[in-house]
Order: sequence, then C-alpha cells, then structure tokens
Amino acid sequence: MSSSTVSPAVDTHDEPQQSDGSKLRTFLGILKRFIGVSDLASVRFSLPSQLLEPTPNLEYWTYLDAPNAFVAIGTSDEPLDRMLEVVRFWLTKDLKYAKGKPCKPYNSCLGEFFRCNWETEDNAPPINTRSLQPMTNGDAKNGLSSLKVASTSEQNASSVSLSVPQHGKPRDEHTIRVSYLTEQTSHHPPVSAFHVTCPEKGITARGFDQISAKFTGTSVKVLPGEHNMGIFIALEKRDGETYQLTHPAAHLGGLLRGSLSVSVSEMAYITCPQTKIKVILHYVEEGWLGRTTNKIDGVVFNYDPENDTKNRVQDVPDEDVLARLSGPWREKVIFTLGPRPVKSVPVEEQHTIIDIAPLNVAPKVLPPKDTQAPNESLTLWGGVTDAILSKQFGKATQVKVELEEAQREKAREREANNEVFQPVFFQHVTGNGGKPDLTEKGQQVLERAQKNDWSLEGIL
Repeated sequence: MSSSTVSPAVDTHDEPQQSDGSKLRTFLGILKRFIGVSDLASVRFSLPSQLLEPTPNLEYWTYLDAPNAFVAIGTSDEPLDRMLEVVRFWLTKDLKYAKGKPCKPYNSCLGEFFRCNWETEDNAPPINTRSLQPMTNGDAKNGLSSLKVASTSEQNASSVSLSVPQHGKPRDEHTIRVSYLTEQTSHHPPVSAFHVTCPEKGITARGFDQISAKFTGTSVKVLPGEHNMGIFIALEKRDGETYQLTHPAAHLGGLLRGSLSVSVSEMAYITCPQTKIKVILHYVEEGWLGRTTNKIDGVVFNYDPENDTKNRVQDVPDEDVLARLSGPWREKVIFTLGPRPVKSVPVEEQHTIIDIAPLNVAPKVLPPKDTQAPNESLTLWGGVTDAILSKQFGKATQVKVELEEAQREKAREREANNEVFQPVFFQHVTGNGGKPDLTEKGQQVLERAQKNDWSLEGIL
C-alpha cells in the first residue's frame, strides 16, 4: 500500500514533538495494560506513531552492524581461531544497542521483505593463537610486531588487539560484498526468516527471528521465541563447517527513570559439531548493590556434540578449557588462553578480541527506490516514515492504521478462501530446525544483489 492512498483530508501541519520523557510516560501507560500477559510480542499491540522509530523492523534486525567481522569468519586454519572469529562477530552484532538508544521499529506485515548489501574491507586482524605467547624478544618473528601493542598503563590493557577496525570508506578498489534478504513469514506468531551470503568468502548465515516479551511492571524482558533457534553460520571453504549461535535474554529498563536502557542476562551458546568446540557466554546483568555491569564471563572448550551437558561456565572442567573471555560487552572484551582464571593471567597474556569504543554501525547499500516492490519495507512504510520525519504524527498514525487494516483484510480474505500464506523467498514459515531454506526466487534475489542488480523483473 503506497502513501498515495492516504486521505487528502489529513492535517499536514507540523505537530509538537514529544520529549523523550513524555514518550516514555505514554509508553509506560500503554504497557501497564499488559501486566501479566505471558507474551507481549504475540499481542502485536499498536503504538502511536510518535513513539516509533522511523525504521521498518526488518531493516533494523540484520546483525551485520560490523560486516568486516562477518567476512573474517573462517579465515584461520586452526579450529580454535575460527571459533574466536565467530565470537568476535557475535560481539559486534549489537553495536546498535552499545552505541545507540533502544527504539521500537514498525511491526512487520506478513509477506513484507527487505534486502540490502554491505560493501566492506577485509581488514580484520588475523587471529593466530599459536603466536599469542608471553611477550619475549622473539615476538617479531612470531608475527606480533604487526599487531597493535597496548601500553600496560592503559586501562583494561592487553598485549594484543584483535578487534576489527571501524567500518569506513575502503582504501582500495576491492571490497567484499555481503548480501542480505529477509521476509516476514508468519504473523501469528510474528516470525521472519533471513539469509546472508558472501560468496567470495564462502560464508552464509540464516535463521528465524522471533521474540517473546513480558512486562514485569518496571521493565520488559525479551527472550528468543520458540521458532528462534539462533543464527546458523556455514563455511563452504571449511567443508561446510557450521556454527549455531543462540541468543541470551535482554531487558529493556529505565521506564520509571525516564531513560531507556538495554541490559543482557543469562546465557548465549556457540557450538560447532565438526570441530567439537563450544562457547558459553554468561552475561552478568548486575554486580554488587544491583549496579548493571554489562559484563561477559565466557569459556571456550572441547565438548561432545553427542553428549552436550555443560551449560554453565563453572560446569566445564579445566582439562577441556581452550580459552576464557571476560569484559563489558559495551566496551572491551578480552580472551586468555588455557584454563587459568582471567584475573590470574598477566596483562601481557590478555588479548583484546573486541573494542567497541571506536566502532559504529556500518551503513547499508539499499535498492534504488524505483526498483523496490510495493511490499518491500522501505516502500511499504515510506509514507509513515516521511510523515514521522516531518513531525506530522497525525498523518503518520493514519497511514499506519490503513496499512494495518489492509493486512487484516488480506487475512480475512485468505481465511474465507481457505488459503494458507506461503512466503515468496523462503521455503519455510517456521521449523526446519531453525534454518529456513531459500526458494528459487530467494536465490535469484541474492544472486542479483551480488551483482549489484536490484531488478525484480521475472521474479515478482
């Protein structure tokens, strides 16, 4: 539905914009109606337009905030190093939270889709744990001289920084292209499927996005929904080696203080059955006196995929430990090799795997407006976005309501005709072990995107 269908009677004068505090009070008043509701996400309640971020949901959730970390996965010949490359990517996927403020994008419509590219340098420092030995006179021979050596007087000092640099304008002509496609495959419950591809590096990622959320009265707790099994990464050039990355719990707090904040708690897991290496990341939400720490305590270890029983850091025996991770995920995370507790490891043997401070979310390469389909996110929600950006909130709300009503009418028509919705670009609405397969049309869209061809002719 395009913005041209909006009634001309809508008032287009600029309207006063609510302050952040006023927005939160309005938001809190709406949430109070849902205290005790088991899953806010399944309710799909509609917020006034002035409370929304002018961004489609499918555009917002992409995980590739630092694409140079993604394309570096699979570079090393050593299994431990490849797992650390995956961990480094994982710690960059939520830069939007670490560097920005929480927001509420638009709810997705069934059949809505979004696609984009990233053009990135292949500039992540190589991870070579065999060379990461205590500092000696022979470090230059081991390749450490080419890496950043931090001063021991530096706060959170470590001997070597393996963090990815800030995404920027490529220094040379060659860049790595990453293509992304996502589609809303289910409305009740709300689920979207996504697929990421980087043929040059032989990397793909896919999964279903779905959350469950509950309002406790002071905060909103967000968990992965039953169809969200995490992110599945496959490395074609490593004999199809696969990694499953599962999501922890998140908390949206600060509602009563008038300042929204996101904290993370519980566990995230990364497993690779082929290399038999697993990572447990424990997100420590609060420390002494209830202060938020945003800290990670993690362990990388050998595990048995056929008997995977270790789910807490303290469950892992020292003889299985390959590395440990520690630090605030919003700032800097370090790793150490071997089973020693991180606090007992000399600073020169603590290595930075990610430093968030210099990083910002990388920009997307978007399809030109004249190549977008009517149900493509940026076009579908374009009228709402334009109205919000011009502070015409009454108009934005009307356009949004018309979009939502059009979706309800389509649902009624399918029910009346006993029709079942089938996604266009993905074979699965949900299921398939959390790994949606592309349809032929989905494959064509990504193949064209890799050629920077955004035409949908012959596909839709």
